Amino acid sequence: QVQLLESGGGLVQVGGSLRLSCTASGRTFSNYAVGWFRQAPGQEREFVAAIRRDRNTRYGDSVKGRFIVSRDNAKNTVYLQMNSLRAEDTAVYYCAADQHLILSSLGTASQYDYWGRGTQVTVSS
Repeated sequence: QVQLLESGGGLVQVGGSLRLSCTASGRTFSNYAVGWFRQAPGQEREFVAAIRRDRNTRYGDSVKGRFIVSRDNAKNTVYLQMNSLRAEDTAVYYCAADQHLILSSLGTASQYDYWGRGTQVTVSS
């Protein structure tokens, strides 16, 4: 079992930045791929970014060039640095983890076994 806890959400103005953290406990986190997804009210869950254990990354089209995903295995933590935030980035952000994901599966929510409870990000104009 892997337990995931997101933190770092909050209220920020358009154009601002936030850094989300996803901290894991329970297993050797370095062996897991970690993905970030988001869900706005009335919308489907959307892929944001992911990082594999070999540090290969993927990004959703809407965040490319603005968000950066990274990991610190010594701290069992994956980060999502969000820059140039827009009102449409407002959502609950979830991190998810799985041990056996190929690069092409990183963007598929159903491929992840473990999920955090989410953290709210609100971008105001």
